[in-house]
Amino acid sequence: MLVRVWGCRGSLPTPGLTTVRYGGNTSCVELELDDGSLLVFDAGTGICALGKELARRKQRRIRLLLTHLHLDHVEGLRFFAPLWDERVEVDIWGPRSPLHSLARRLARAFSPPLFPIDVSDVPASVRYHDTPREPWTIDGATISAATVIHPGPTLGYRIEHQGRAIAYLPDHEPALGGEPAERSVDWLSGGSLASGADLLIHDGQYSAAEYETRVGWGHSSIDDATSYAQAVGARRLMIFHHDPAHEDDQLDAQAEQVHLIGEDVSAVLAREGMTIEIA
Repeated sequence: MLVRVWGCRGSLPTPGLTTVRYGGNTSCVELELDDGSLLVFDAGTGICALGKELARRKQRRIRLLLTHLHLDHVEGLRFFAPLWDERVEVDIWGPRSPLHSLARRLARAFSPPLFPIDVSDVPASVRYHDTPREPWTIDGATISAATVIHPGPTLGYRIEHQGRAIAYLPDHEPALGGEPAERSVDWLSGGSLASGADLLIHDGQYSAAEYETRVGWGHSSIDDATSYAQAVGARRLMIFHHDPAHEDDQLDAQAEQVHLIGEDVSAVLAREGMTIEIA
């Protein structure tokens, strides 16, 4: 499996001279399976560049899985090139709601005064799905989803394929349920998704000092992200969802600290354009 990062910034896109190395686009990750089929996770502004690449590849079938509907995770969807191609089929999964369908909730962003074109006028063939409560299969990969600690209905995902596993928890505050290192996996938010993952992509928006004044905001410190990775037995950790106020130099300093983590797990800060092979 091949993981490509198209956007790893949290909360707000931050283009500019001071965010070039890590990127300013919000959450979007592409996962290519061994047979060349792909899954896309979240539709932040990073999905715009991905859409151009998929159009170049003439990709006609796209599977998009949304963790939640906060703006930084869906704001690129309106500018996702495949949606405007009548030859393309797009399946979109997202969290359930007892009140409104996923299609109706996403349609708010595709209507005046926020956008000039109604979602019903999108040329592509789009199908909307509530994320199943039980694992399901896409192109031979087994997908599991579960709610995690974050304001509003929010999912994490686990993807298993040919004996390998990736967990995607980009917006997550497990420390709100207690120190991760002091709890068993069964009692950790998202523990069933992240347990033993070959790669864990996890929220690490804050420094430890910043987190002290942001408890309950739905995001993790880098320290808590690494503690969580060790608690679930992940083999590799990609720290994700960088704070919009963190410039490249600050992230470089944090990356140096991450390399000093214990031997149980290797860790890296996500960068836009990063590619990781799970072999």
